[in-house]
Amino acid sequence: MRGDVITVTGTLLGWRNDAGMLATYLMVEGEQANEVSAHELHSRITSGKRRGFGSVKVEAVIGGSEWSTSMFPQDDGWFLPVKAAVRRAEGLEEGGEVTAEITLL
Repeated sequence: MRGDVITVTGTLLGWRNDAGMLATYLMVEGEQANEVSAHELHSRITSGKRRGFGSVKVEAVIGGSEWSTSMFPQDDGWFLPVKAAVRRAEGLEEGGEVTAEITLL
């Protein structure tokens, strides 16, 4: 069953591991983060289970690229990992603005 769809625009943030590999993500904050949190709580109540790290399964779309992943809680928001293949296909760079359509599953 497909869930709610939210659209988020923000800066593509990056984190580099000790080997220098770049992982990028989009932060979801404010009202949209509240919507993801409500979805996670509803899923936890109805299933009786909490997903690993409190994550939420999603399908995400940026431009012509679509992928399945999980969003993870972070402080007062949620972060959406953006795959390297998506960055390459869409010509995205760390620090650039990006818009993602996220379907909560």
